[in-house]
Amino acid sequence: MSIASNKMGSASKKLGAETLQNVAYGSDPFQKMDVYLPAGRSQETTPVLLLLHGGGWIGGDKRDFQSAVDYFKLNLPHFAIVNINYRLATLNAQNLWPTQIDDAKKAVAFIDQKSGEYQINNEQLAVAGASAGAHLALLLAYRYNHENKIKAAIDLFGPTDLVSLYNNSGNNNYPMLLSLFLKGSPVSNPKNYETASPVSAITKNSPPTLILHGSDDRTVPVSQSERLHAVLNSFNVKNQLIVYPGERHGWYGRNLTDTYNKMLAFLKENLNDEPGMDLQKVR
Repeated sequence: MSIASNKMGSASKKLGAETLQNVAYGSDPFQKMDVYLPAGRSQETTPVLLLLHGGGWIGGDKRDFQSAVDYFKLNLPHFAIVNINYRLATLNAQNLWPTQIDDAKKAVAFIDQKSGEYQINNEQLAVAGASAGAHLALLLAYRYNHENKIKAAIDLFGPTDLVSLYNNSGNNNYPMLLSLFLKGSPVSNPKNYETASPVSAITKNSPPTLILHGSDDRTVPVSQSERLHAVLNSFNVKNQLIVYPGERHGWYGRNLTDTYNKMLAFLKENLNDEPGMDLQKVR
């Protein structure tokens, strides 16, 4: 190790923890993020966890992930955590697709730009989301990970195949919502459905993925996660599907604790080369 790198390591240990709230990564009021920087951080040693909230692309807020932020600050003290808001679609046709993924990409670019100032490693990035946020996280990891900086993706009951969701969800609201959001049906606008579906972007180089879903989810059917799991397996991409029997669209208590613990092990394994889970499907 050179003298210069020794100095950098020494300087990084003097950095205290910081919380930066409502940092603007764009000009719109919704383009805000909370940034949690750990003590002793450096560009070499501090991975980043990016969180994206759910809400059907039309609702939700970064505050929805506060319990996860608190858990990971405590249990991953060497990680930086970035929790973002993004522009929401409206029923009067404002902020339609691809607004949300454009914001997510812009947030990643902002993290990249700020890596020196924040002293974080922009080449060791994990993305995690719930529901619509999981959909965005997966797209970041599979379709927009051109420099392979995203090393891991966590999907909490997210939509993965929007054509199937339109046709087979069992939820009568989806055809109307998706037709508005994606500006047509799978027949009238197939390109939007393809580019917005994470399963269509998977390659053999896609990053390891952790998938968690409730067996009785009536909002996003568990078949969406099963489809993702199958496509990842077909490309030999490291992944795990965990299905919680009887749970619906989100859960609390013991299963939530188990979810956080599995996310923790997955992040340690895939960003720190630590031994982790046996990546086999769990039912």
